[in-house]
Amino acid sequence: MFLIFIALASCNKTYLDVNNDPNRPTDENVTPELIFTQAEVTSGIRQVGGQAGSEGGTTDIQFAQNWIGYMAQTGDFAPNQTEISYNIDFAFGDNSWQRDYSLLFDLYLAKTKAIEKGDTVLAGAAMILSAKKFQELVDTYGDIPYSQAFQSNQYSHPAYDAAEDIYNSLLLSLDTAISYMGFSAKSNFATVDVINHGDQEKWIKFANTLKLRLLIRQSEVPEFNPSSEISKIESAGGVLEAGESITVNPGYSNSQYKQSPFYGNYGYTTTGNKVAVGYTANNYILNILTATGDPRIGRYFTPAAGTSSFVGADYGLLVGNPVTAQSSYFGPGLAGSAEQDQWIYPSFESMFLKAEAIARGWIEGDLQTALNDAITESFVWLGVPDAVNAAATYISNNPEITDVSNAGTTADSRDAFVVFQKYLALVGIDPLEAWADERRLHFLPPGYISVNPNRISNTLPLRLLYPQSEYTTNAENVQAVGNINQFTTKIFWEP
Repeated sequence: MFLIFIALASCNKTYLDVNNDPNRPTDENVTPELIFTQAEVTSGIRQVGGQAGSEGGTTDIQFAQNWIGYMAQTGDFAPNQTEISYNIDFAFGDNSWQRDYSLLFDLYLAKTKAIEKGDTVLAGAAMILSAKKFQELVDTYGDIPYSQAFQSNQYSHPAYDAAEDIYNSLLLSLDTAISYMGFSAKSNFATVDVINHGDQEKWIKFANTLKLRLLIRQSEVPEFNPSSEISKIESAGGVLEAGESITVNPGYSNSQYKQSPFYGNYGYTTTGNKVAVGYTANNYILNILTATGDPRIGRYFTPAAGTSSFVGADYGLLVGNPVTAQSSYFGPGLAGSAEQDQWIYPSFESMFLKAEAIARGWIEGDLQTALNDAITESFVWLGVPDAVNAAATYISNNPEITDVSNAGTTADSRDAFVVFQKYLALVGIDPLEAWADERRLHFLPPGYISVNPNRISNTLPLRLLYPQSEYTTNAENVQAVGNINQFTTKIFWEP
């Protein structure tokens, strides 16, 4: 079954594809159940930034791992000059754009075909996964094709919707998905669903978590008021809590093209060789983890071969970084086994969102308790030995955590205080979220910026440029958005 999913993933249409080939899998001859299951698998692949059917090395969101201070290139491979200088072009995000829209097409097809069959529960699950990916596209590019996407018979060249309008629409879509989840599922849903295995309450909590993420992303928008949406989240059962990670596993194994996505890109080949040759820990994150005595360092990374020391690289350094054989690699908390579940949304990430909401006064609760719980869940999730006690020791040894009053008195300062701990919990796991948080709150200590002397800015880009494929196939609509600059054209929620 796993190989069928991969094969189908390579046959997906894009939203601009208007040709019909009777010999390929399409909406006319593939069931919504089959499309949905392979879309779930692809959602896990896209969380890592890979593509279905590939294995090894770099991914199309590697830039975010590097930019945000999690990873860096070793000295035995030439760094990507475009990336380390921030002088990105229209080709820079093209692969990621195409693959994300391919996934979204599958989810759209699964939803529409499920609704035609009266399967509202499957349709709701597809809508929830779509909302997550659409938000990430908006957060990366701003205005994007949304309302006209995938309707190639009517809109062969889809218009771009305003980013803020898409956010509002996603909140409504998630409301609908939650209502769909209130119906009885088809008898095969638990088998078809390789993420939550038919657990509709967990799907609802996932939808609520995504709603909270949409709200928190807008925290810096003047006069933004989330109160009505917060009430709906709370009345619908709240967000994901400890032990409620969203993961996918269709039957990963240590066989070619069947390894769990993160392991297949940052772990080891089927014969035991390192896959991500040329990548190591960024010295920026190593220095923070070491200075705070954070035991998660050994779950994120391994000591350099033959030593007990963690050895990373300086991002953007052209000469002088250690080679792969002398560097730390990716540790068992991230790349544990070829069979491991692939995370889509970790439990602790949701708990940090809740802590942020408490810090801002959006949700009632004790901030110190919520923060401690989120940190502890990160330790548990990563498999730190004696995780609960190890987390308690880490918290007590770092006064900036144990006395939440150090966070300051304003909503922004308290939020940034929580988000920094969230950043430390997301190492290698969700760099796009960390990049979004930094653009929203500018909370990171100095030192993560590329040291490349040819860099064109001392700050991270605020967005990616639209891909070259859009200027080739959808030129009128992408040009209608206007001139785009990666340092000055802000996403609507960026302050």
